[in-house]
Amino acid sequence: MLNALVLCTGNSARSILLEAILRDRSRGRITTHSAGSHPAGRVHPEALALLNRKGHATKGLRSKSWDEFGQAGAVQMGLVITVCGNAAEAGCPIWPGNPVTAHWGVADPAFDGPRAAVATAFEQAYAQLYDCADRLICADISFDDTASLQQLVTQIVPPQLVLV
Repeated sequence: MLNALVLCTGNSARSILLEAILRDRSRGRITTHSAGSHPAGRVHPEALALLNRKGHATKGLRSKSWDEFGQAGAVQMGLVITVCGNAAEAGCPIWPGNPVTAHWGVADPAFDGPRAAVATAFEQAYAQLYDCADRLICADISFDDTASLQQLVTQIVPPQLVLV
């Protein structure tokens, strides 16, 4: 089993989406958590609505600081994925155990705008993150093989989608 941490600045949208996707799609092969460098303190309502529409469980999803995962006794991560440029560029903590790292940058869907535009942005972010998660989960590698895992996650790049 692989412990994964998904990071974003606010931990309210993209990281929450990928946490739920990986948790549900991996069928227990990946224990997934998410956190933010500057957590918003709440999950974006559109993220929760979208996850519910897609059939994902949302119970327990919350916006939290990455500090929770750097403390003594915290779960040791085997994979750390950033999903926004700010989190990738932020001075990330040194994670115990030297986990595999990746950056799967996706545009922030949580912006002020017409409800339809925000909903479309969330759909696009979800589709991009789902594609990345699917490529990780369906890969024919052992998650214990850190060299192969690092090579795989580095090669995974979110597709550029245009939803109509």
